[in-house]
Amino acid sequence: MGRAAGRALISAMLFSTLGEGWAQAPAQDIYTCTDSQGRKRTADRPIAECADREQRLLNPSGTVRATVGPSLNAQERAQQELRQRQEAEVQARQVEAVRRERALLLRYPNQAAHDKERAEALAQVALVQQVARNREAELVRQREGLLAELEFYQKDPARAPLALRRQLDENSRSQAAQKRFVAEQEAERGRINARFDAEQVRLKPLWAAAAPAAHKGR
Repeated sequence: MGRAAGRALISAMLFSTLGEGWAQAPAQDIYTCTDSQGRKRTADRPIAECADREQRLLNPSGTVRATVGPSLNAQERAQQELRQRQEAEVQARQVEAVRRERALLLRYPNQAAHDKERAEALAQVALVQQVARNREAELVRQREGLLAELEFYQKDPARAPLALRRQLDENSRSQAAQKRFVAEQEAERGRINARFDAEQVRLKPLWAAAAPAAHKGR
């Protein structure tokens, strides 16, 4: 091989090696932004002049690979974290509301199912109320008997037996307690109706939305 051919071969090998090195060199990040003065800036690292604003991270081809938010001080980070927590809480409440609506619709797929459970709940309260009223009537009759016995001592009430006076006191307390219990049951009846009324308001749009899907499934 002549000297000229040898030098050409060496040059070719050198350029090939350099080319491989260039090809293997990692592409540098390119940051770009417009600073507060309106000047467009570009660098291979985050730009200090744009620390207070968003910067774009470009691919070597010029397309946007990511965006880098502005640098925040401690107060700004705290405010951002608070906003993020509040947003997360709102999302959690929304998810929980959807879950509850689904559970409610599963429990009451239609108006008839809802009306049936309302009627059953009210019937239970009515049964308890009836038992309480029966007890009230019994206490009234008991008091009438005690008062009839007390009539023997009208001229001198101090002679009335201590046991009789105690029975009258106990009867008075029992009647008062029974009246409170009956009133509580009436309040419970109101709470049941209020609960079912509120559920019905939530369920009506859910029933309306579910109706077309049910017809399509047939």
